[in-house]
Amino acid sequence: MKIAIQGCCHGQLPTIYSTIQSLESANNYKVDLLLVCGDFQAIRNERDLQCMAVPDKYKELGEFYKYYTGEKKAPVLTIVIGGNHEASNYFWELFYGGWVAPNIYFLGFAGSVLVNGIRISGASGIFKAYNFNKGYFERQPYSKDDVRSIYHIRESAIRQLSLLPPSSPTSTPTTIFLSHDWPLDITSYAHPSAVNQLLRKKPHFKQEVAEGKLGSPPLMGLLNVLRPRWWFSAHLHVGFDVRIWWGTSGSTPEKPSFEKAKNPDEIVIDDEELEGATAEAPITVESTLNPSPASTSRNVDEIILNDLDGDADFDVAVPPPPPPPSEPPLLRLSPSEGWSTQFIALDKCLPKRKFLEVIDVDTPDLPTVTNVADYHSPSTSGGAMSAPSQATSGQSSSPILTYDPHWLAITRAFHPHVSLSKQQQSFPSENVARAMVEENLEWVRHNVPEGGKVRVQDIQQFAHTAPGPNSHTAGKDKSKQPPAYSNPQTEAFCRMLMVYNFVNPDGVKVSRVE
Repeated sequence: MKIAIQGCCHGQLPTIYSTIQSLESANNYKVDLLLVCGDFQAIRNERDLQCMAVPDKYKELGEFYKYYTGEKKAPVLTIVIGGNHEASNYFWELFYGGWVAPNIYFLGFAGSVLVNGIRISGASGIFKAYNFNKGYFERQPYSKDDVRSIYHIRESAIRQLSLLPPSSPTSTPTTIFLSHDWPLDITSYAHPSAVNQLLRKKPHFKQEVAEGKLGSPPLMGLLNVLRPRWWFSAHLHVGFDVRIWWGTSGSTPEKPSFEKAKNPDEIVIDDEELEGATAEAPITVESTLNPSPASTSRNVDEIILNDLDGDADFDVAVPPPPPPPSEPPLLRLSPSEGWSTQFIALDKCLPKRKFLEVIDVDTPDLPTVTNVADYHSPSTSGGAMSAPSQATSGQSSSPILTYDPHWLAITRAFHPHVSLSKQQQSFPSENVARAMVEENLEWVRHNVPEGGKVRVQDIQQFAHTAPGPNSHTAGKDKSKQPPAYSNPQTEAFCRMLMVYNFVNPDGVKVSRVE
C-alpha cells in the first residue's frame, strides 16, 4: 500500500493534495493514505482561531473549513495528529479521535488505529517538562497560558502508548508512529555528514545537537520501547532521516562506524559529542516516563521569526533542552544484528522543501516494496519525495480504517487514571498496567464488534458541531472564543467502550449544526 506522509500542514491541504495528485500522475501509481505529522490547523471558523496559540498576525482562516463544510472533499483517506499550532478546542472535542471532516481522521491526543492491517499510532502535541506530569486541566474559555499548555503532551498519553505491542523482526502488523516533536537526540544516530547538512540548514540547533538535548525525552523512550518500522516527525521545519538498528535479545550493541567526509564548508562538531555516551542496556518504560524538569531560564515557547534559512515562521523554536537521560536511549547495532526503525523528519509545505514522503508498506493481502533506500530520491514536484514508478502498489480499493483492539483495551484500562485537574494521580506500575490491558483486551474481544477491529465509520460518523465561517452564528463575536461543543463522535466512542465521557463531564448536549 502506498502511503504519503506530510510534515507540518499549516492549513495547506489543497497544495498537499495537489502535490500527491501530481506525483500519482508522474509516477503512474495511486496513493492510498495520507498521514500528517501535526500543525494541521483544523479551523472551522474565525472563533476557532482564538483557541490557537499564534500571534494575531498569523491567525488565518485557511482552507480546512471547505473540507469541514463539504465544499471540498479529501481525495484520499487522511489521518492527522496535533502539533503546537492547532484549534485546540476542536481537537479536545475529539480527545479519543474522530473525523474532523469527511475522510480526514484525527488520531486523538494519543491513539492507534489499523489501516488495511497496518498499525498507525501517534502522539499529538509537543513536550514541555513543566506540564508533562499534570492532568488535562484546561477548559474553555482558555486563558493565555491554557491555550498553550493544552497542546503539551502528558505522561498519561506516553504511558498508554508504551503499552502497545512492540515491533519485532517477525511482528505483524507493520507499525508506523507519528509525532510532532523529534525523539530526543535522534541526530546522534546519523552519519556526521548528515548532521552537518542539518546544521547548515538550521545553525541554531548546533548547541542542542552537540549536547544531545534536541527533541523530546518521552518520545525517545517510546521509540526504544515500541521500535516501530517507521517513525515520522515534523515541527522543526527541516528534512532529516536516519535508520536505527535493533538487535535480537542478548546481542552486543555497537556504535555505528563512520568515516567522516572532508568538507571545507561543513560545521564541525567533535566526534565524541556526536556519538554520545557508549551504548549500554536499553532503558525501561518506567525510566523514560519522568524526565527531569527543563530549564526555565528562557521562554521555552518563544516565537522566533529570524529563521536563518530565510523561512520566517512562527514554529521554529527549538524544544527546551531537558537534561539527557541517565542511560543511553538506544542500542546502536550493525545492520546484520537485527531490524530497524526508519526515522524521517519532514518540512512544512513550501517549494524546494522535503515536505512530503511516499512509501510502500506491506499489507497482509498485498506485499510490496518496503526498503526506503529503493525510493529515496528527490522528485520534481517541489520538495516531495517519491518512489520510482515501477514500484506501484496496484491497489484500487479504498483502504479500510478500523480500531486497534489493543488501543481500545489500553484506553479502557487507563480511563480511570486520566486526571482532569493539574494534579495527576499516581499511575499503576508497568506490570500492573500490562495486566490491566490484557484483562480489558479480553473485554474488547467479547464486547466490541469484530473483536475490536470494527470499522471506525461504523461507530463514529462525522458531524458538524460548530458552524462554518459564513454563517450568522460564526460571524458574531469573531474575536471571542467559541462555546464548548459536545461531539457525537466522542459520545459514540465512549458508549462503545462503556466508559464515562469526561470530555463533557456535565453531560451538556449541543445540537448538531446542519
